[in-house]
Amino acid sequence: MNSSYTTVNPLRTAHTSELSPAELRAARALMDEAFDGDFDDHDWEHGLGGMHALIHDGTGTLLAHGSVVQRRVLHAGRSRRIGYVEAVAVRPDRQRQGLGGQVMDALERVIDGAYELGALSASDAGVRLYLGRGWRQWEGAVGALGPSGVVHMPDEEPPLLWGADLDPAHAFLIDWRDGDVY
Repeated sequence: MNSSYTTVNPLRTAHTSELSPAELRAARALMDEAFDGDFDDHDWEHGLGGMHALIHDGTGTLLAHGSVVQRRVLHAGRSRRIGYVEAVAVRPDRQRQGLGGQVMDALERVIDGAYELGALSASDAGVRLYLGRGWRQWEGAVGALGPSGVVHMPDEEPPLLWGADLDPAHAFLIDWRDGDVY
């Protein structure tokens, strides 16, 4: 094994406001590389305004990133403040080496310390990571609180939840946003 892969890479957590323009550009470029162009400006915007977990190598190259932002969910007549995980990516040449798990460790600590529960929308490539960590797929109906009221989304892929004990008999209605709602 190449010794550069066995180096311990320290993880840093920081709010968006604490990241430099260069760090934000590097994280955005990582999303483009890791998602092979299937990550648009709305997706990037969704990952801003919260806490970021970043792992760099010894040369300062960003290897992995993820963020958790605050969102609101209406469930069973109650508005809940949740931590929504966004923009999780690992450089393609460094995947399957535990970096994604390190990023998720940090983001789950943020969720546990600051929110009622966590939620995320997993890519096909990432779903195994999250399910293996104890995230559970939501089994009830999903929708959003749109500009004109409730929007039912029966074709939407249900989110994965962390630390949630919600009744699937009641819909999971998330706050509206441009781009992908979930």
